[in-house]
Amino acid sequence: MSRFTPKPWPRKLRSQEWFGGTSRDHIYHRSWMKNQGFPADLFDGRPVIGILNTWSELTPCNAHLHDLAERVKHGVYEAGGFPVEVPVFSVAESSFRPSAMMFRNLAAMAVEEAIRGQPMDGCVLMVGCDKTTPSLLMAAASTDLPSIVVTGGPMLNGWFRGERVGSGTHLWKFSEAVKAGEMTQSEFLEAESAMSRSPGSCNTMGTASTMASMAEALGMALSGNAAIPAVDSRRRMMAQLTGRRIVQMVKDDLKPSDILTRDAFENAIRTNGAIGGSTNAVIHLLALAGRVGIDLTLDDWDRLGRDVPTIVNLMPSGKYLMEEFFYAGGLPVVIKRLGEAGLLHRDALTVSGQTAWEQVENVTNWNEDVILPAERPLTDHGGIAVLRGNLAPNGAVLKPSAASPHLMQHRGRAVVFEDIDDYKARINDEALEIDETCVMVLKNCGPKGYPGMAEVGNMGLPPKVLRKGITDMVRISDARMSGTAYGTVVLHTSPEAAVGGPLAVVRSGDMIELDVPARSLRLDISEAELAARLADWRPEIHSPETGYARLFHSHVQQADTGADFDFLKGCRGAAVGKDSH
Repeated sequence: MSRFTPKPWPRKLRSQEWFGGTSRDHIYHRSWMKNQGFPADLFDGRPVIGILNTWSELTPCNAHLHDLAERVKHGVYEAGGFPVEVPVFSVAESSFRPSAMMFRNLAAMAVEEAIRGQPMDGCVLMVGCDKTTPSLLMAAASTDLPSIVVTGGPMLNGWFRGERVGSGTHLWKFSEAVKAGEMTQSEFLEAESAMSRSPGSCNTMGTASTMASMAEALGMALSGNAAIPAVDSRRRMMAQLTGRRIVQMVKDDLKPSDILTRDAFENAIRTNGAIGGSTNAVIHLLALAGRVGIDLTLDDWDRLGRDVPTIVNLMPSGKYLMEEFFYAGGLPVVIKRLGEAGLLHRDALTVSGQTAWEQVENVTNWNEDVILPAERPLTDHGGIAVLRGNLAPNGAVLKPSAASPHLMQHRGRAVVFEDIDDYKARINDEALEIDETCVMVLKNCGPKGYPGMAEVGNMGLPPKVLRKGITDMVRISDARMSGTAYGTVVLHTSPEAAVGGPLAVVRSGDMIELDVPARSLRLDISEAELAARLADWRPEIHSPETGYARLFHSHVQQADTGADFDFLKGCRGAAVGKDSH
């Protein structure tokens, strides 16, 4: 790769179209800004930095981002820029209905227009909760102004009766324990306060920590950003350094299109395998790649991740939590390991101006039980397994590091749930004909079907199976799964049931064959029988009449291409529109 060549400085910036003159329109824009007490010389041509903040009290992972934004401002001022904090659409995994995923694209659209329509020369993306990171990255990629990510960081470790409690992960475990009669409801309620005991996002390698890691592995965040706990003073320092750095990025004109290259995405995919990252990263990186014109596919995920060992011993795949990961050295250690193993594009450019390798070549692993040596990985073949067959012609995904080895090759009788309401109505019924050898199948929870592709793919097991001490079964759906969840769960089955994919015609009693090593997922019926069932299938879900739901249903793509809107592919640039004043 050739080195990035900064543009000459000083030069006229985009914000000067608003602020840099003596016309009526320029005075109009400056004078209104001055009602906040900004001195006149802030409008003299220095970089205007938009601090795009997803703070919200209904987005708990991001509820501390106001403080971090102030630290970013300090850094911007120190470097000679003009910081302006801009609240943007915030999507909360824990509270948005029907699904946070339904609003990722809306957030990306809203943030893109916030950038495009306002006087910014560069952007700091203040993110944390699962969908805020990809949505702001997608917006930044579409506008292509110099941009950099700073995440809110994970919360502190949870502890309950001497045991580490992983946010999300132990919610599933404790819930199953109550159903199995191994934990009382009062004990479950007592454990609640141990799950989220500080500001920050999930302390497991869930989707929030995974996407923070993806931002860093892509080169869109400063090295070391991903793992610093939210309440650690070094998180504030990272925010301030990020503020300094974005000013220089604007002066150099270092843009997302310079960083988000094919090599960057390949580095991120391999990093995801090494950390045991969330399957949600697949759908978000596919969407992000589409915004910058990179032809990334599910096959790339399988090819690049298949031989990457998972070396980060974190829940839900392993033992520890994000706090220990940070103390061990964090993501830079993992990236260094990939570089040493020949699995890193070392020359990939990052927002720091350095290459991926230059940033990590001198880091040290301080705990080899948290970040494992290559010779004793958590899983030899990490990454994301992409399955194909007559049940998933366009692909489905499974996370090997979170699955049970004895179920990676399995043949079982299908027990079908037509939708999530059907599942909830029947799963606790003692008369349900199901045992641990069966394959649980959930339909109509994909991008169009739910709508929004909810995180319901890790269906809880029936109580009568849990009471046997069974903790895992093969589960298949067109839904997603929380990054904090675990199990032998096949997800993102494409095409989804709601558009007539083969999943739509699976019947209880059918035999299903899963062969992860062979990357196969097969419904054991003849081609003629499958064709006949599909010919008889009729859609039951109709497009909503009005509003965003209609837009979503009409334009969302399938999971195998990232579930972005079909009209948002590609970078559209950040041209300044006409001033109507």
